[in-house]
Amino acid sequence: MRISYNWLKQFLKTDWTPEQTSELLTDLGLEVEGLDKYQSVKGGLEGVVVGEVLTCIKHPNADKLKLTTVNVGGDAPLQIVCGAPNVAAGQKVPVATIGTTLYTEEGEAWTIKKGKIRGEESHGMICAEDELGLGKSHDGILVLDGDVKVGTLASDIFDIENDHVFEIGLTPNRADAMSHLGTARDLRAGLIQKDINLELITPSVSAFNVANRTLKIDVDVLNKDLAPRYCGVTISGLKVQESPQWLQNRLKAIGLSPINNIVDATNYVLHDLGQPLHAFDAVKVSGNKIEVKTLKTGTKFTTLDGIERELHEDDLMICDAEKPMCIAGVFGGIDSGVTAQTTSIFLESAYFNPVSVRKSAKRHGLNTDASFRFERGIDPNICEYALKRAALLIQEIAGGEITSDIIDVYPNKIKDFEVRLSFENAEKLIGEEIPKETIKRILTSLDIKVNNVTETGLGMTVPAYRNDVQREADVIEEILRVYGYNNIKTTTKLNASISTTSRFEDYKIQNIVGDQLVSQGFYEILSNSLTTPNYVSLSEQLKEEHNITMLNPLSNDLSVLRQSLLFSGLEAVSFNINRKRSDLKLFEFGKTYHNYNDKREEFKHLSVFITGNKTSENWVGTNKTSDFFLMKGIINSVLERLGITRHKEHPITNDLFSEGLSFALGKNTLVDFGLVKKPILKHFDIAQEVMYANFKWDTILEVIKHHKIKFQSIPKYPEVRRDFALLLDDNVTFESIYKLAKQSEKQLLKQVNLFDVYQGKNLPKGKKSYAVSFTLQDENKTLTDKQIDKIMNKLQTTFEKQLGAELR
Repeated sequence: MRISYNWLKQFLKTDWTPEQTSELLTDLGLEVEGLDKYQSVKGGLEGVVVGEVLTCIKHPNADKLKLTTVNVGGDAPLQIVCGAPNVAAGQKVPVATIGTTLYTEEGEAWTIKKGKIRGEESHGMICAEDELGLGKSHDGILVLDGDVKVGTLASDIFDIENDHVFEIGLTPNRADAMSHLGTARDLRAGLIQKDINLELITPSVSAFNVANRTLKIDVDVLNKDLAPRYCGVTISGLKVQESPQWLQNRLKAIGLSPINNIVDATNYVLHDLGQPLHAFDAVKVSGNKIEVKTLKTGTKFTTLDGIERELHEDDLMICDAEKPMCIAGVFGGIDSGVTAQTTSIFLESAYFNPVSVRKSAKRHGLNTDASFRFERGIDPNICEYALKRAALLIQEIAGGEITSDIIDVYPNKIKDFEVRLSFENAEKLIGEEIPKETIKRILTSLDIKVNNVTETGLGMTVPAYRNDVQREADVIEEILRVYGYNNIKTTTKLNASISTTSRFEDYKIQNIVGDQLVSQGFYEILSNSLTTPNYVSLSEQLKEEHNITMLNPLSNDLSVLRQSLLFSGLEAVSFNINRKRSDLKLFEFGKTYHNYNDKREEFKHLSVFITGNKTSENWVGTNKTSDFFLMKGIINSVLERLGITRHKEHPITNDLFSEGLSFALGKNTLVDFGLVKKPILKHFDIAQEVMYANFKWDTILEVIKHHKIKFQSIPKYPEVRRDFALLLDDNVTFESIYKLAKQSEKQLLKQVNLFDVYQGKNLPKGKKSYAVSFTLQDENKTLTDKQIDKIMNKLQTTFEKQLGAELR
């Protein structure tokens, strides 16, 4: 938000410098992010003086140039070459002396230098109107009044606005400060705290007078919930033209382009008082009637920017007897606005429901100065005053007369807020006691009425325009910001409480798993929960009806909440591969969102992605591509770290994985993982294999809560390893070997490991060779050879009988 210092001083006659003012505004919570200098004429005509043309003769070497001598009040006249057709002896003219910086219409700077033009020296420039930035004419030099004294600074002759502009980073809750009046109110409160009492000067509207009642326009508010207050008046006999220079300068200072005197007047009052206004060409109001209502979904309406829009049934519209004219509080229509031919207007001042305006603005992708204020909540009790202020301003700069009574539809007055403040709570939140009289003075300076005072607190009435001050904590915040955060002393005593949280808190478990994955070479990613609805077509597991759709999406590619973390992860994989980073290990904690039978649900997941080579390229050995078993090992390590060791695995077949497994504990699936199918990878332009794991994080959190940690001493006695080379049928799995071994020897068998697989030459058809190791250990004594041989013979017999195995 841009605030003009000169404009601000119309409300407060302060002698504080712009720099001092910006510091105080920042202390008050209206953070000044920048302080810029504004000049209505860029450069302020510095270096430009009044000169008198003493002589003017034809240039000896050019037909269209003239050689002049000009008295600028110096020791000697200046010789200046001039190409203007109207230059003549005896004229008073503006002269840009050597070293003066002038600016083009585009704002580019150029400096006047001593030079030669066709062989004749030139010591300055006699300027035209556009060269000084005083207008657009370039027909000839600017001829000044003959009574002007030679040597006078041009900045003393022309009315140049010199201003400072505050760039305020306004927080969304401070709707009351979105104007020069609102900023002045806060500034006054801050000055009062510094014992500087200034009167807040508001524009008088006592001159408002209804001249006649020849143009009456009826108003019918059909939806009073969306338009709690609606005011209007007609003005006739006005003339649309350029605004006076002072008004143009005010608007330009805050970054607005002047349009015409009527529109400029409404924009001025908007930034002056914070009340948006809209002017309709009264001739275009059919039936001399205004209806404030909603229309059917799909109704066509063309806005001022020439875009035809489809209305929603919740869009509040300003209509005449036949057609819609304006999206209430957002944007006007192309067929009802003020033009150069307009001679009478209907001027609107209203308070619209903030939620309704916000939804309409977002729905149609519009963000105007009016909607910006309406959707945050303006002052409902300023509508009539602002209307009178604008009407008087229009009369001043466009002529005309008031031709109707003010229509004010305000059936249910919006009440001020009643708030109770406890001195004890204020001291507790602020950290020190502020004197009660100081608190009362601060509240009064903020136009908060103190109704009653007791030993324990205050009863107050907060103005309706302070919609951000409705609770005791809000009042305390107001007291503190005006009192000054910097004035609160830093305590020498630090109090802290010990948090008694469970070790199974989600964030703690996430940190444990995240740290482990990072130590294994993974990078954490964070992707957008918003995604494209087209991804549901990539898997039969996802249904379009399960999508949760955004009401006001930024684009179609970000219009639904994701049902799976797979596709957002593949976007990251594709992005990295396209930038020559093809060896990836990524993980993400995130949520998926689903609409099941009109009931919205969300679930948390941990997704893991592995693609490319296992290790970076080196000279020691050849690179090995990451495979399914690497992913399986990673998953097992995560589950083991969380104490989940007795899960069961079974293959899964779906349209996400070409090969996949699922780990489950009882009926609860813990994780699904596998090799992503090529058609899905092709959609993301990924040519290499990608392994993906989807941990059901909500289930895992529930499972580990029941995990009990058991501690035992490390065995003192050694382990013994024995190996078997087993010839097996192709259909025999390592899992079956593992289970049979564990069933045969439950006490002493600690580990079974497959360390080599061979198929091919020198083996019978349909056979394969497994090299399996068995680790045995007795925690109470050293195993003897007899015991070991007995166990191994038992295992051999079991494998031969159950699996048809042979020892090689």
